[in-house]
Amino acid sequence: MKKAEYAIRLKEITKSFGNVVANNKINLFAKQGEILALLGENGSGKTTLMNMLSGIYRPDSGSIFIYGEEVYITSPRDSFELGIGMIHQHFKLVDVLSARDNILLGTKRKEGRGTSSLSRGIEDICTRFGFEIDLNKKVHNMSVSEKQTVEILKVLYRGAKILILDEPTAVLTPQETEKLFGILRRMKEEGCAIIIITHKLNEVLEISDRVTVLRKGESVADVVTSETDAISLTSLMVGRPVELSINRPEPAGNESLLEVYHLTVIDDEGKKAIDNISFSLNAGEILGVAGVAGSGQKELCEAIAGLHGVEKGAILYKLENIVGKTPDEIIKMGISMSFIPEDRLGMGLVASMGIVDNLLLKSYRSKKGLFIDRKPPAELAKRLVKKLDIVASDFDSPVSRLSGGNVQKVLLGREIESKPNVLVTAYPVRGLDINSSYTIYDLLNEQKQKGVGILFIGEDLDVLLELCDRIMVLYDGRITGIVDAKSATKDEIGLLMTGSKLEAGA
Repeated sequence: MKKAEYAIRLKEITKSFGNVVANNKINLFAKQGEILALLGENGSGKTTLMNMLSGIYRPDSGSIFIYGEEVYITSPRDSFELGIGMIHQHFKLVDVLSARDNILLGTKRKEGRGTSSLSRGIEDICTRFGFEIDLNKKVHNMSVSEKQTVEILKVLYRGAKILILDEPTAVLTPQETEKLFGILRRMKEEGCAIIIITHKLNEVLEISDRVTVLRKGESVADVVTSETDAISLTSLMVGRPVELSINRPEPAGNESLLEVYHLTVIDDEGKKAIDNISFSLNAGEILGVAGVAGSGQKELCEAIAGLHGVEKGAILYKLENIVGKTPDEIIKMGISMSFIPEDRLGMGLVASMGIVDNLLLKSYRSKKGLFIDRKPPAELAKRLVKKLDIVASDFDSPVSRLSGGNVQKVLLGREIESKPNVLVTAYPVRGLDINSSYTIYDLLNEQKQKGVGILFIGEDLDVLLELCDRIMVLYDGRITGIVDAKSATKDEIGLLMTGSKLEAGA
């Protein structure tokens, strides 16, 4: 075996935080010219492991080898100098600078090399790997995929031969994902070692050569991708067989619950976040909303929930206009509406409170008298923990200490227990493992069968097509189409997400 066959080799890596063992004697390797997928449930130790490669954490024990040589990574600079580049979910770019300036920012400029010479170096990388990017474009004018391209160019320009990508396709259209995969394959051909952290099993099977599976902080399997399938990988992650299909019961009725007419919403910067859109939501249906990040999804949700002002238009609940009404005023109108925001610990729950107190927040205003009875929310907490398999040390510890999946279950459970007629949920399974995600899909379908109208903002097109009855696509605050989820295709929705079929006021 050649000395440098392994670009990365982790041997018996252990890392603990207090009494919690995040990584326990993990072994992992990635070869040059190979794409490795790293799979595992939330809390399985994936991020901790990669943070040790990127210099954010140091292992308590074990060894790290880069190209056959044992190394000691004590800081992000050490990682950078070893040719390791990590592309995080949340990009670290300067919005007011161009792509070129972001790539050059912080690099050491060799004596005698001017800006034009440095720019040629960037252009050479673009040509080699097939990047399509306007280097003069300001970051604040870029799409999500363009920003991701800049991040990848940054690490390649700085000499990275080992790339780690955390959920790289989370907010990309199918067409953008294909472009990214084409680039990764060219990087693989050039000898780069690539590690992808993702929850999307179909993409794991499409792009990776091998898969390493973590479960509860331990590496439980290393398999060749061509020799496995989605069901086997899921069983390895969870430790038991999991049914990988989402039920789609027929809509429970055709009564219109919510009618949105010519709605326009202005964002915090004074721009049109929602531009003259009209649609309806029926009782007992799940209406999906697709669109690249920043297409107006957040402002739409908040406008319906009474948390964001409306410039013009109407939102009718059973013919009553709720525009201009606060959430409390909406409730006093006899409208039961639940809103599950994407910011779970900002808008959804109070991070410093426990489960019981967060459940109490939903109901305390309706109670009469000077004293608050904590017994009902405490009983509810017990039921939700059992029903939703919420992992919590106790009911009074801050919910900020819970994993992302458990926080989401608390929030969703609380909102569903309020028996809503309309449920608005934004990215309810973002960052959640497969087991938690399917629990939430089942909960939403239970509500649908009870006649609840559900507005489901999602980013995984496979899930939207399988779970929803109709899918509304937003681009730049406008509707480009509303399609039947049973007959639509990913490519069709992907094209609508790019604005290629814009229909004003559709």
